[in-house]
Parts: sequence; structure tokens; C-alpha cells
Amino acid sequence: MELNYSGRNITISDRFREYVDEKITKVDQLATKVQRIDVKVLKEAHARDQSTALSVELTVVGRGPAIRAEARGADKFAAFDIAFAKLLERLRKARDKRKVHRGNHTPVAVHQATGSLPTASSGKSLVEETIEAQKAAEAAEAQENAEYSPVVIRRKSFPAEVMSVDDAVDRMELVGHPFYLFIDEATGEHAVVYGRTQYQYGVISLDPSLSSNEEATKETRGYRDKAMATEG
Repeated sequence: MELNYSGRNITISDRFREYVDEKITKVDQLATKVQRIDVKVLKEAHARDQSTALSVELTVVGRGPAIRAEARGADKFAAFDIAFAKLLERLRKARDKRKVHRGNHTPVAVHQATGSLPTASSGKSLVEETIEAQKAAEAAEAQENAEYSPVVIRRKSFPAEVMSVDDAVDRMELVGHPFYLFIDEATGEHAVVYGRTQYQYGVISLDPSLSSNEEATKETRGYRDKAMATEG
């Protein structure tokens, strides 16, 4: 497994490399046929809040879609710990879904998957604690930016991939985004899948044949189920 380091506005020290090298071996326990892991460290030169001035992005590249996690912190070690906890959680989800897809229809429960992790005094797992801390930091930063920064619209373009709704859900979870754009192989339409509530997802697509006050029939089904059921 190859480890690639890159830094922007910051030098990647030998101490940080050793710290990452020691922990990253856990990835092999949850993922198979990993080709490389990219570790990117970014320091904002003029950050207002120094507690989130550093960000670490981890990307696992192998067979299948990439799995990614990102986090901010006061230093690169703290940011790495939060991002790594997110990455392990996404790797566990991907592993459990592979088991379900291959015929084992009893996924590992959350308490079993995280049972070996240290537990904080609040009773929450380390993963839950670190993710909550990251969300709080991101919310604080968003509020500060909303108060002091002008409106910014950033445009990105991605390859138009044809896939099933189930595969789009998997891709969305693996990169940690709240939505995922794709071309639905069942309809040929450009669509977006998004998270509604825990274990519930929605799909939105645009149909030029519909008028502004019309809405197509809704359909619902289980993950990886072939049969479709129509809602009234």
C-alpha cells in the first residue's frame, strides 16, 4: 500500500509522517486491495479561526470508488485524528454493504462495529465524539463566514457516470457528501440522490415533459431490492 503526502502552505514533517504511518495500517483491516492512500494537508494563510486553520483530507484509492474523509483542527495531528475516525467509519459501512450484497443479509450492528473503540465519559464512541466535534467546528466557521464574508458561488464539474441508484447511494456515503449527481441507468436521466433521514434516501431528477405544477409518481424500495413499490 502506497502512501502519498502533499501539503499546501505547510511542510509535512517526519514526525507527522511517522504518526500517520503508524495509524494508517488499520485501513488494511477494513479494506481490500488498497492501492494507495493520499494524505493532503492544507493550511489557510489568513484564517480567522485558528482552531480550524488546518485541514487534512484522506483518500483511499483501490478497486471501486475512492473513499474520502476530511476534517479541520488546530493542528495537523488533531485534524488527522478526526478525519481518520470518519474514514474508518466509512470503510466499515462499505465492508458491511459488501457482505449484504454477497448474500449475508445481517449487517454488523453499529455497537458491534465500534465496540473495540475507546469510549468517552459521555458514553459515546470515539467516532461519534470526533464527528460531533468536527460538525460543531464547521458550523461555527460557517456562521462566522456568513457574518463577515460575501456570497461566494463555486462551480465544479465531474464526469457524467451512468450507474444505479444503489451505487449512487454508495458513492455518496463513501465520499461523505450530502448528495451525489449521476445518470440513472434505469431512466437515462440526470439525477441527484440525497440523504433524508437515517437509512432513508431520496432521488430527484428533472423531466422536461412536466409542467411547473406537476410531479411524477413517487416510487420506493429497499436497498438492493429489485422489486419496486409505488406510493399513493
